[in-house]
Amino acid sequence: MKTLQKTTESKIQRKREFLYGELTYKINGILFEAYKELGQFAREKQYADVIEKKLKDKAINFAREITIGNSGNVLDFLIDDKIILELKAKPFLIREHYDQIKRYLHETNLRLGILVNFRTSFLNPKRVLNPNFDN
Repeated sequence: MKTLQKTTESKIQRKREFLYGELTYKINGILFEAYKELGQFAREKQYADVIEKKLKDKAINFAREITIGNSGNVLDFLIDDKIILELKAKPFLIREHYDQIKRYLHETNLRLGILVNFRTSFLNPKRVLNPNFDN
């Protein structure tokens, strides 16, 4: 009985902790800075250029436009070899965008992606977990 209780408490504690919480907090700050700087009607490349500069300024390890596997898929950003950052500048996000980042997570065997759409009135980055991990 004690073992079951400890296991349950352990799972609850893990769920309370954000995966890469400190790093995602910094990334979200950069995303909001880019949005504030460019507004909601810039092109995706413009947002990526500003984000790249801010990542460099904050000394956050990243790679931009990484081709993964033989699929021809290209990640917008890979941050600290942990988080995929996928940028969109669309009127709204659709299921295909979420499926895209899940596919990237599966191909890279990473646990977390952030999907952000800059075309909206209010910026709302989405955390997308790899469904193949017990998050």
